[in-house]
Amino acid sequence: MKTVQINVMCGAGSTGKICVAISELLDKQNIENYIFYTLGTSQHINGVKYADKKYIKMQALKSRVFGNYGFNSKTITAKLIKQLDAIKPDIVHLHNLHAHNCNLEMLFTYFKKEKTKLFWTFHDCWAFTGYCPHFDMIGCDKWQTECKNCPQRKEYSWFFDRSTALFNKKKELFSGLDLTIITPSQWLADLVKQSFLKDYPVKVINNGIDLDVFKPTNSDFRKKYNCEDKFIVLGVAFGWGERKGLDVFIELSKKLPDNYKIVLVGTNDSVDKLLPDNIISIHRTQNQKELAEIYTAADLFVNPTREETYPTVNMEALACGTPILTFRTGGSPEIIDETCGAVVPKNDIEKLYSELLRISEERPFSTEACLERAKGFAAKASIDSCIGLYIENDQE
Repeated sequence: MKTVQINVMCGAGSTGKICVAISELLDKQNIENYIFYTLGTSQHINGVKYADKKYIKMQALKSRVFGNYGFNSKTITAKLIKQLDAIKPDIVHLHNLHAHNCNLEMLFTYFKKEKTKLFWTFHDCWAFTGYCPHFDMIGCDKWQTECKNCPQRKEYSWFFDRSTALFNKKKELFSGLDLTIITPSQWLADLVKQSFLKDYPVKVINNGIDLDVFKPTNSDFRKKYNCEDKFIVLGVAFGWGERKGLDVFIELSKKLPDNYKIVLVGTNDSVDKLLPDNIISIHRTQNQKELAEIYTAADLFVNPTREETYPTVNMEALACGTPILTFRTGGSPEIIDETCGAVVPKNDIEKLYSELLRISEERPFSTEACLERAKGFAAKASIDSCIGLYIENDQE
């Protein structure tokens, strides 16, 4: 069996790390495999870079000018197809295709012609919309029938709204494939079943984390930040803004008494300008061990995200023994149960605040319960499930 994965990165970012984890397990089983990617550099032995940064930037610019997101990048797609033709893979596993790393029409026309067995992990909703990877925050449901007058168009196209044309082109291209869709959350699987992709089989395979890294890890964090007598409310994100709930933490900082302390990780100088003095801002952690130390030091991990597929930060917090309070958004609530966290309606800051106070006073969630729940987050189990699908297909 020969397998190929296609993604933006190889070994970097969440999707790139997933690709490498799959590849390494395939290597252990002596299965020939490749990862085709376009951004960054990778020392992984099976990584094959097929575009440079300058080319990708030019395609991104063309997409913004012409509004044809996903339908540029012809030169590198021809190169990719030539390499696929030489390898003749039994399975192609697609990941993130919306970073200008392929021309959808060329690539999927090739897949149909070759009758390629495809697995496609959806890390967001982009495959069944005109433009948007996410639409939950603005409450748009046009994708269920036909995208048009895209309310987020300006984020993807400066001049033209081609959302209807792109939606219908995807619908045409993604029909008639030998395709199994993989989603990391039941929430996303349910959306797929409401889309034009509803007739394809959908397998829910939750993402995982390294439980050898994310585990209770003692440190002097509380002493270092003068929080020894505080109830620490932690938020972790990379790309803080309204989508991640930055405004929620700012509002909480105005309400919480002095014996509480909010700590935000993943901030930057621009974010710092928006934060009040009573929020501790940590720009970057030195490594994952330091991040595990911060999770462990916290009393409660709060995730007021407004758009999320299956947040890794939730899993990391629980694996360090810290309970979770989250908005009912996307796949975020799926990560917890009644033993290790609580869920409140999206955007209900008052309810979030009152629930936070209840948790701090009653302490209903134990470290042991969080760790028990986290046992199901082992990355290897997720990767094993993916490869199990490969092998099942190969035996048919």
